[in-house]
Amino acid sequence: MKHQDHLSAYIAQSLRDNWNRPALTNFQGVTFQYHDVARKIAKLHILFEHAGIKRGDKIALCGKNSSQWAVAFFAVITYGAVAVPILHEFKPDNVHHLVTHSEARLLFTDQAIWENLDPELMKLLDGAVLLQDFSLLLSRSRSLTEGREHLNELFGKKYPERFRPTDVHYRKESSDELALINYTSGSTGFSKGVMLSYGSLWSNVQYCIDGLNWLNPGDGIVSMLPMAHMYGLVIDTIHPFVKGCHVNFLTRTPSPRVIMEAFAEVRPKLIVTVPLIIEKIIKTKVFPLLEKPLMKLMLHVPFVDDRLLGKIKERLTEVFGGQIRQIIIGGAGLNHDVEKFLRRIEFPFTVGYGMTECGPLISYTPWERQRPGSCGQVVDRMTIKCDSPDPANVPGVLYVKGRNVMQGYFKNPEATAEVLAPDGWMSTGDIGNIDAEGYIYIRGRDKNMILGPSGQNIYPEEIEQKLNNMPYVAESVVVENGAGKLVALVYPDLENVNLQKIPHEQLQTLMESNIKTLNQELPGYSQITGVKIMNEEFEKTPKRSIKRYIYMHQA
Repeated sequence: MKHQDHLSAYIAQSLRDNWNRPALTNFQGVTFQYHDVARKIAKLHILFEHAGIKRGDKIALCGKNSSQWAVAFFAVITYGAVAVPILHEFKPDNVHHLVTHSEARLLFTDQAIWENLDPELMKLLDGAVLLQDFSLLLSRSRSLTEGREHLNELFGKKYPERFRPTDVHYRKESSDELALINYTSGSTGFSKGVMLSYGSLWSNVQYCIDGLNWLNPGDGIVSMLPMAHMYGLVIDTIHPFVKGCHVNFLTRTPSPRVIMEAFAEVRPKLIVTVPLIIEKIIKTKVFPLLEKPLMKLMLHVPFVDDRLLGKIKERLTEVFGGQIRQIIIGGAGLNHDVEKFLRRIEFPFTVGYGMTECGPLISYTPWERQRPGSCGQVVDRMTIKCDSPDPANVPGVLYVKGRNVMQGYFKNPEATAEVLAPDGWMSTGDIGNIDAEGYIYIRGRDKNMILGPSGQNIYPEEIEQKLNNMPYVAESVVVENGAGKLVALVYPDLENVNLQKIPHEQLQTLMESNIKTLNQELPGYSQITGVKIMNEEFEKTPKRSIKRYIYMHQA
C-alpha cells in the first residue's frame, strides 16, 4: 500500500483499492463490502451537511460492536467532525452526562440503549440515529428530518451516473485537528474526555502498518474488544480496515465459546486481546491436558519433551483458528504461569503497553524479540523516560512524549495540568523499569502503591499475580487494613472447587495455606497477614480490570 500522511487518505485509498472485497461483517450476520461502506459514508456525509453539522462538531456513538458502528465512525472522522465513542455498558445517567459534557449534536445508538435514555436530559442533541439502519430515533431539526427522508434522492442527485471508486476522496485534515474524545470513565465525578488529534490516530495506525506488515488485503480479523476503547478501535478496527482486511465483529458478549467459534470460521493471522480472554482459553483448553499423570511424566523426559511441546503448540494453534501469526496482548500484564508456558512452547504472543491518553500505543515488540515480563520497547514517534536514579534497577514513574500523546482532557484544564507538562512530557501514572536496551517492565500503578512499614514501596499487583497462580484462586486484591497490615481479598475458582468436590467450608483453610506458601516467597515488609473470601467476582471496568477503589476499605 502507498504511504499516506493523513488518516483520511488511508481510509479513502483502502475503499478504492478493495472495492469488491468484504470489509465488515457482524459475525454470523450481515456483511458489507468496501463499496457498501463507501456508499454509506457518502450518504451519512450528505445527512451531516443537511443537519448543519460543521467540522469540529461532536458526534457521539454508543452501541455494541457492529459493522454499522464502524461505518458511522468512519463517516464522522472523514467528514471532519469529532467522534465521541461511549461504552454501551455505561448506565443511562452516565450516557446522558457524557453526551451533554461532550456537547454532541448527534448520537448514533442501538434500540436497546435508546429505550432507556431520556432525550430531555440531552438538551444539546439535534438528533439521534439508529445504528441498525441509520433511521432517525429523534429529530429536533427540520433540515435533519428532511435530509433523512430524501437521502436516496439527494444521493442520486450528487452522483447521477453511479457511485464509483473515483468518487471516494475526503478532505485532508491537519494533524493537530481534534479527531476524537474518548472518556476514560462514565461517572460524573471522574469523566475525563481524552482529546486525541488526527495526528495521534495516524501515528498509531502507521505504526501498525509498518510493524505488522504480514497482514494482507482479504485477511480475516476477529474484533472482540470494545470499539469505544482506543485499543479495540485503532489496532483491531481502523488498522485492518486501511489494509483491506475483512473485520468480523462479535456482536454478542465474547464468551470463550463464541470467540473460539469465530476463530475457527475466520482463521485470523492476528489476534488482539486482553490477558483475561487468553488465560481463560489456556486454563480451560490446555492446562487440564497437562495435569494428566502421563503428560506430567512425559514432560520430564528430555526426548519426548520437544515432540510433546510441539503437539501442544499444534493443538493451541488450532484453538486459535490454525493460521495465527501473532497474538498481541494489552490492557494488563499476563499471568506468569501462562506466559512461561507460552514461551516454553514458542507460541507467537507478545505483550504491549498503552493507554487511552496515547491513542493507545506506548510500547510493543514483535514476539521474536520479546523478553519475559516485559511489554516491549517504545514505539515510533514516541519517547519514554523513567523518573529514577537507576531506571534498570530502581522503579520510577514512567513519562512519555511524542506524536501519540493526547492534547489534554476536554474542558478539564486542572486534570490536564496534573499529568501533562508544558514541554510535552506526560506522566503515565505507571511505575516501572527500563533496561539498557529500552525494554519496559511495568511494576504497578503509582496510585495503587502501598508504603511499607519502613518506607518500602509495595506493589499490590505483583503480589496478586503470585496469589492468582495458587490453587483454587480465581482473582484477588491486596489491600492495607488501616493498621499497616496487608490483607488478601480472594474470589475462589468455584468451577474448580466444585469439580474437585471440595466443601465450601474448607475454603478459608485452603486459602490460609496458600497465604502461608506465598509468604515464603515475599520479603518481610510485604507479608500477607490475613485473607478474606469474597462471595462474588470483583467488579470490573469495561476494560476488565478490577475497580480497586471499591475494595480499599474491605479488609
